[in-house]
Amino acid sequence: MSSMTLSRAINSGLRRALEDDPKVLLMGEDIGTLGGVFRVTDGLQKDFGAHRVMDTPLAEAGIIGTAVGLAYRGYRPVCEIQFDGFIYPGFDQIITQVAKLHYRTGGAVKMPLTIRVPFGGGIGAVEHHSESPEAYFAHTAGLRVVSCSNPQDAHTMIRQAVACDDPVMFFEPKRRYWTKGEVDEEITGQTPSIDSAAIVAAGDDVTLVTYGPLVATARDAAIAASDEGVSVEVIDLRSLSPIDFATVEASVRKTGRLVVTHEASQFGGIGAEIAASITRRCFYYLEAAPERVTGFDVPYPAAELEDHHLPDLDRMLDAVDRVMDRHNSLSGREG
Repeated sequence: MSSMTLSRAINSGLRRALEDDPKVLLMGEDIGTLGGVFRVTDGLQKDFGAHRVMDTPLAEAGIIGTAVGLAYRGYRPVCEIQFDGFIYPGFDQIITQVAKLHYRTGGAVKMPLTIRVPFGGGIGAVEHHSESPEAYFAHTAGLRVVSCSNPQDAHTMIRQAVACDDPVMFFEPKRRYWTKGEVDEEITGQTPSIDSAAIVAAGDDVTLVTYGPLVATARDAAIAASDEGVSVEVIDLRSLSPIDFATVEASVRKTGRLVVTHEASQFGGIGAEIAASITRRCFYYLEAAPERVTGFDVPYPAAELEDHHLPDLDRMLDAVDRVMDRHNSLSGREG
């Protein structure tokens, strides 16, 4: 076991993937000599060479298109999109090629391509550097969409993604890059599968579902709620497509209440799908309508306003109060 930051855990996972399979290649803007803007790939070009850790032009469509050709020929390319808001020039390639080739060829062509995307806010960045575009890709059949929230998952899941024969969109919570934790660098039979959710805090009264950057906030909210006698179970989805509905459903059948939170806008978001699906699956177990705590339906605001835009502990606790029929910001009364 080693203590490392989330970014270093991804670096360690990529290193192991490069060591384990000579067909693994890394591609992206400034990932080689510089080690990436967040230094996630620091030192990898020096150790594995520029033919396996490649600096690319500033052209996301070109990066993804080249990776499609490499994957077609049996390589396992890992592309870094420097910031979430820069993924849109590569959107056409991802949706029309990456997501479709396996199906289009009747299974003859595999697409073992991993696309790493630092996402979310909380770093005080300028426009196009704090987006949460995950719902676009979760909506697209043919793509796996995952997000890590801690160093252990970061290391394990990036290795699982690279080894997967399906294309994987790997969303990394950039404001958690410096979070430290213990990491076991060995993948064993006891390691959770890449598409399974995790219960990170047990509880009996409310199920709080989230992923990526908000998992830490949700755990803090659960601790704060316990001070008021409310037991909150926190679930880290880990996989956004497919979603491990069995874990969420089992929790909601126990608690009878559901709150979903994510940084992305509310309309058409992951939270809407979870709320709808769990309502159908657990209708007779629900004690209250599911609640969503999300970013607002506006373009991502200027840095000085992002604290108001991002879901925080207080907004999560207010949603917990709503499903518990306690006094909250909307009730104007004591529950």
